[in-house]
Amino acid sequence: MSGFVYSEKPIEIVEGNGPYLYDDNGTEYLDMGASYACVPLGHGHDRVTDAITTQLSDLTYVQGSYPVAVRSQLYETLGHVAPGDIGKVWLCNSGTEANESALKFARAATGDTKIIATVQGFHGRTMGALSATWKEKYRDPYKPLLENVEFVQYDDADAMAKAVDDDTAAVIVEPIQGEGGINPASTNFMKMIRELTTEAGAALILDEVQTGLGRTGKLWACEHVDVVPDILTSAKGLGNGLPIGATMCRDWIAEEYGDHASTFSGNPLISAAAEATISTITEEHFPVHAAEIGTYLQKQLEVELDNRVRDIRGKGLMVGIEVKRGANRILQELAMNHRILALPAGRTVVRLLPPLIINKNQADRVVDALGEIVE
Repeated sequence: MSGFVYSEKPIEIVEGNGPYLYDDNGTEYLDMGASYACVPLGHGHDRVTDAITTQLSDLTYVQGSYPVAVRSQLYETLGHVAPGDIGKVWLCNSGTEANESALKFARAATGDTKIIATVQGFHGRTMGALSATWKEKYRDPYKPLLENVEFVQYDDADAMAKAVDDDTAAVIVEPIQGEGGINPASTNFMKMIRELTTEAGAALILDEVQTGLGRTGKLWACEHVDVVPDILTSAKGLGNGLPIGATMCRDWIAEEYGDHASTFSGNPLISAAAEATISTITEEHFPVHAAEIGTYLQKQLEVELDNRVRDIRGKGLMVGIEVKRGANRILQELAMNHRILALPAGRTVVRLLPPLIINKNQADRVVDALGEIVE
C-alpha cells in the first residue's frame, strides 16, 4: 500500500453496527475504543445516518459566510449545552484545530504570549497544539515550535501557582488526561487553576476533546468539579465519526478573537451529524448511562483483577487499567483471542473508551477477557 501515515493493524474493517465492528471475513469485534472515542453513539446510528442522508440531498457545502440553517442550529445547540456562560462557538475540523484556535484566541484576547501546559498532556499535532503537547517523541522532529510554552506537573496546584503570572495568556489542561494515561485531575487542582487564571487575566482552556459529550458521566468533565473555563474545546465524538471540532468561548474571548478562519468551518453535512449526535446524547440521557455502566465496569474490573494490576482509574466510560507490564501484549490478545478492540495510553495502560451505548453484558465480556489475560 502507498499510505505511510499510520502503521496498520492486521484486521481490515469493512462494517460497523452499534458497538461492533466487522472485518473482511465477517468476524465480529466489540469496539471498546469507539475508534478513539469518535463514535459515542456506536457505528451507524440511525438518527445520525438519517441526518447526514437528508442534508446530503439538500446541500453538501457552501462557504461559511452564507447562513445555513443546520449550522445556525448547531451554534445554538452548542451554546445551550456548553457549561456556564460560554456562548460563542467556532467550528472547525478536528481536536487539534480546536486547540490551535483556542491558543490563538487566548493570545489575541489577552495580548500575552505565555502558554502553560502540563506534563503528560496531549493537545494535538499541528504546530501550536503540538507545542503544548508534552511527549518529546511527538515534538522533537518538528522543532522549533512555539516559544514561551511552560510545562508543569499535572495535578500539582503549587507548581501551577508558581507558573501562572501576569505574562500568561492561557493555561491549557485536560480534566482527565487521555493519551497521558487516564489521569483525573483533583477538584482542588482545577479550582486553583480557575482562580489563578482569573487573577492573572489569563484564559483557562479546558481540552475536552476526549472527555466531553457524556463520556465521563456528565456532558462535560468540568461539570464534575464545578469549574467553568474561558474556552472549552470539543471534537472526536462530536460528529459520531465525521470530522468536526468546536472551540466554545466566553464573550471576552470571542470579542477579541483576532482574525481567524477556516474553509470548512461549519460544513452543513458535518453540522447535521453533530446536531443529531448532541441531541441524541442529551435527549436520551447517555451521560447518566455512562456513569452507571462506567461505575459497574470499574467495580467489576477491581474485583476480577484485584492485585494483578497497579491501578484502575477514570470516570464513567473513560477507564484506564495500569498493568504491571505489557499493555500492548494485552491489547493484542484481546483483539486476536477475544475479539475485543481497546487502546493503549502509554506502555503500561490499557484504555477503554467504549461507545456510550454499551450494556452490562458487554462490560462483563471485557472483564472476563481481561481476567484471563492479565497475569
